Amino acid sequence: PPHPPTHLHPFPTHPLPHLCVCGVLWDSYYYSCYFDRDDVALPHFSGFYKERSHKERSNAEKLMTFQNQRGGRIILQDIKKPENDEWSNGLEAMQCALQLEKSINQCLLDLHKLGCDKKDPYLCHFLETDYLRQQAETMKTLGGYISRLERLGAPANSMAEYLFDRHTLAESS
Repeated sequence: PPHPPTHLHPFPTHPLPHLCVCGVLWDSYYYSCYFDRDDVALPHFSGFYKERSHKERSNAEKLMTFQNQRGGRIILQDIKKPENDEWSNGLEAMQCALQLEKSINQCLLDLHKLGCDKKDPYLCHFLETDYLRQQAETMKTLGGYISRLERLGAPANSMAEYLFDRHTLAESS
């Protein structure tokens, strides 16, 4: 569809858009730097999560820009420290990442439903083209990575993370 009208946001006081923005920003924070530490030393895991962090931050900025263009108001909240920022292995980190992505996907689906209920084709189109497909691809990728790590014997096989980092993640970067 053409660019959204600049009239007032159809649901400026609804908390769901703000929850999605805050959730995406939280994901960015969560992904940021763990695997780059000297005691972890998995460079391609680090690159993968840094890239995810940048994408999540970019997604949050797009959501905020869209909301501002529509006359809505951004209500940011404090981003709390993740409950778990220490993982015992790469498989556990990938499983946590998949749960985060599922949570964001559900928030975006709920926002899409709200747009449909309010008969807002601009919001629905925006979410369908910029977010929902990307979320599905990300969840599929993470699910595939989890399966590969499990097939390699992670976490019991100490070489599994190294091989996965060296071959799978190196090839995808």
